[in-house]
Amino acid sequence: MKKIEAIIRKTKFEEVKEALLAADIEWFTYMEVRGVGKARQSRMYRGVMYGTDVIERLRLTIIVRDQNVDKTVAAIIASARTGEVGDGRIFVIDVIDTYSIRTGEHGDSTLFVAKPEKAGK
Repeated sequence: MKKIEAIIRKTKFEEVKEALLAADIEWFTYMEVRGVGKARQSRMYRGVMYGTDVIERLRLTIIVRDQNVDKTVAAIIASARTGEVGDGRIFVIDVIDTYSIRTGEHGDSTLFVAKPEKAGK
């Protein structure tokens, strides 16, 4: 199993989300993060001067089976890329084990979210 952490532009979130869903990645977490970049200049936006050294982004965290790493990374790159400086980074990290809090199961079978059975079947 691998943990994929991706730092992306906030403006690309919907595109990345749709690309991950299309790649059969059904579950991930995200949060707003801030980072410090190399740029040390100010920019004017709607009459207000902003420093560019603090960058607001989103961090996605996705745990996948090893066979899903390449398609997950490819989906993020294809949907998050603008070609400009600041598109983000992707980190792939080994995961030793996972546990389901509800069932106590562990291993990569905990990554599968079972669909609820329909009543009457």
